[in-house]
Amino acid sequence: MLFANLYPNFNKGRILKKEMLENLRDYPRSFIDICFKKYSDGIIAGADIAVGEDELTIGTGMIKHNGTMYMLEDEYRLPYHATGAEAIIKVRFTEKAEHSDFVSYGTEILLSQDMQVKRDECELGRFKLKEGARLRSEYQDFADLATEYNTVNIIHAQYAGVEKSTLHPYILRYFATDILKHNCSNPYDIVFAMQCMNQPAVDRELILYYIVNRLEIPYTQYSNEQIHKYLGRIVEEVKRGHRVKPGARHGGPQRVIVD
Repeated sequence: MLFANLYPNFNKGRILKKEMLENLRDYPRSFIDICFKKYSDGIIAGADIAVGEDELTIGTGMIKHNGTMYMLEDEYRLPYHATGAEAIIKVRFTEKAEHSDFVSYGTEILLSQDMQVKRDECELGRFKLKEGARLRSEYQDFADLATEYNTVNIIHAQYAGVEKSTLHPYILRYFATDILKHNCSNPYDIVFAMQCMNQPAVDRELILYYIVNRLEIPYTQYSNEQIHKYLGRIVEEVKRGHRVKPGARHGGPQRVIVD
């Protein structure tokens, strides 16, 4: 069959046929599979983390794993407490189960202190909460996204992109907002920031090429953590109006040597 659009007619007096029900079953599934066929595993949309007093709320969303799409249609609440140790919020994919009426691909959402993300898992975020402290998901600036304690860190979250996973869109929109509000004049910055604001997910290769051209550093497959660090350096340059040297200290007294 060539390109087509089949829509069953549920008119009064017509016999309800198996093919009509199959069309309703398969059309939305096929539509989603075609749209995200070239995407890597990871979060497709949603699955945002909201912080409560003693529980995390995972918002509705969609995740791809091993070519299969998984939907979270209702918010999920996950209890947490302070341990002082790093914990990771994971989605763990369970084995396929066949029932009389359905074939199901299930998951579980859990907090784990095993920081290794296995092949049957996907990371949503991580944090390290001290006793007596309050967990937060609001950030004071771009660098604060990587704060070690008492802050939800989504830098390592596996977000789906074309062929390769990419950074969480929240991080890139935060970067773009910081860049644009400081009236930057560098065309690389402006074009890339516009891309971050206009796209739900920015291609990983585009992020890498922007960083290496903007900072004049060698190209390699930088990790999410390294990418955040380099984007942070660019934010500092834009704010200060000049290039920040690698390893430079921000703020505090500076030592001057007089010969």
